[in-house]
Amino acid sequence: MAEMCDSKEPGDPEEEMFGGQKVTRKYPGLLRSSRSLSVSRIHQSLQKETRDHQESPSQVGVSQEPTRSDLEDVLQQLTWMNATLAGLCRPCPWKWELFQGRCYFFSQTQDIWKDAISACQNLRAQLVVINSTEEQKFLKSWNVRNNQRTWIGLSDHHNEGSWKWVDSSPLQLSFWKEGEPNNHGDEDCVELYSDGWNDNRCNTENFWTCEKPSSSCPGS
Repeated sequence: MAEMCDSKEPGDPEEEMFGGQKVTRKYPGLLRSSRSLSVSRIHQSLQKETRDHQESPSQVGVSQEPTRSDLEDVLQQLTWMNATLAGLCRPCPWKWELFQGRCYFFSQTQDIWKDAISACQNLRAQLVVINSTEEQKFLKSWNVRNNQRTWIGLSDHHNEGSWKWVDSSPLQLSFWKEGEPNNHGDEDCVELYSDGWNDNRCNTENFWTCEKPSSSCPGS
């Protein structure tokens, strides 16, 4: 019995998987090299070919490699690839929440205040520093929804009554609950609870929130 084989001709189209879809490559060598090309360079090639045809009308109809249609195909595929990559881009890691250009991680475990700082540092972030009313509302809505006491990056454990954030910035905007802070029982660390802030003992185990800047995506 004759052995069956793939009778693919040298000039036949090839297919490649990209973003979970098949991309037909009429000129595989051209498409491979196109990965290092920018869309603007393809545009420049198209414009140059148009000028060449206008300057040398006798050359029109002569087979060229690659042709204008080939370059247009590559440009279309590059545009599609860029759009696909932009769609795959996430400004925040998985399980982080995006708000006004910042990424927030809400822990599912409880730790003392000092260990919460270390946990955020391990995630290349910091224990949350609240700089605006909008940020406070965002964090409060999350905490109310989950009914959690959550450490934020504010304390006066270095100097009683002098509240500072973990980035060493002084406290300027505050959202203390009524009657707080009261330093009852040497309470030097701040938790977000219900509708405001409360000072609590730093060795209390609470949930915690980290924050860091979001990442840029192509075209953003």
